[in-house]
Amino acid sequence: MSAYNWPLMKNSISLLDRAKLAKFVLTSDKFTQGKKVEEFEEEWSRWLGCSHSLFVTSGSTANFLLVSAIIEEYGLRPGDQVLLPSCTWVTNINPIIQLGLTPVFCDVNLENYSFDLENLERISKTHPDIRLVFSTHLLGIPSPTEEYRKFFPDALFIDDVCESHGCLDSNGEKVGKNSLGATFSFYFGHHMSTVEGGMISTNNTALYDIMKMKRSHGLARASNQFDYYKNQNPEIEASFLFVSDGYNFRNTEFGAVLGLSQLKRLDSFIENRRTTYNRFVEIMSSEKTRDNFYPIVYNEGNSSFCFPFICKTKEIKSALISLLKEYKIEYRPVVGGNLLRQPYLKNYSVCGKKENLNVDILHENGIYIGNNQFVTQTDMDLLEKILGEL
Repeated sequence: MSAYNWPLMKNSISLLDRAKLAKFVLTSDKFTQGKKVEEFEEEWSRWLGCSHSLFVTSGSTANFLLVSAIIEEYGLRPGDQVLLPSCTWVTNINPIIQLGLTPVFCDVNLENYSFDLENLERISKTHPDIRLVFSTHLLGIPSPTEEYRKFFPDALFIDDVCESHGCLDSNGEKVGKNSLGATFSFYFGHHMSTVEGGMISTNNTALYDIMKMKRSHGLARASNQFDYYKNQNPEIEASFLFVSDGYNFRNTEFGAVLGLSQLKRLDSFIENRRTTYNRFVEIMSSEKTRDNFYPIVYNEGNSSFCFPFICKTKEIKSALISLLKEYKIEYRPVVGGNLLRQPYLKNYSVCGKKENLNVDILHENGIYIGNNQFVTQTDMDLLEKILGEL
């Protein structure tokens, strides 16, 4: 049992989920990637509204596979520049470096925790040849990607929606539905869980086909164009014909069974999270609370991952942490804060803006607690009481 009265996340895998998994284990004889994975991919595409989806081992490998396939399909060259926010998850940044591209970092704003528009405009003038923009929809808050396209009209855009399943864009559509490539995570702590696992969604059939091969070592037999590749390479045994560099990022039938079961409840999970987030915004806007924190801006399209607190001072942050510990409420920094202060990224900096970075405010004064489908109005009453004690 968790030591926390209010953990970041409770176990979302229900008895029904387990029963379905147990029945599958007892009645099936294939557990590696197979028909259940295909079914889960089809159901996820239907839920999101996109053309193709690919189930992989994690949200992190989803990021890597997507970037690798984009390099191949669009002819990106070593050193080509990729725009990233300075506060995101490390495995958005790592594939860029590991695959030989050049990361360019932008400051974030304190409303939706995505790209700061002032900094973005400055970067667009000094780095007009950005080839790829990787937007993160952080903490369940959708970022205004269409605004960013105005600054980089010739760049490719992809979306990290790993902790924001079902967040809505300005047109009221699920983020990722219309994306060149969008990644999602089904890690234990996220909206729904396959224990470990991730998904890539795209509307680009050629890109999807490359990713299918790359997911399975680069094997031609994973491609929809298998016959074409066989005919082009008759001297090679077709079952072991490799036409792309690849990896083993395949997931299992077990994960797909859990995913299919949980997907049926995902919309209700999201609705519960939105309900408690609405209450959180009200609490943070109250007269006795708002002076301690930077404003929480309500976003109608949220699919809340957590309740963020961006404190006005370090002293307020310290006092808040003391209260959270007293009431046994688990907390975390805002993702990794300013990732450019991490040891392995210390040689990078935010481009075009040297002082008074918003990302440093997140780093030094920001924390969050968990919002999930199990948070109750009683929990929210307790949170209001704790914030009142500040």
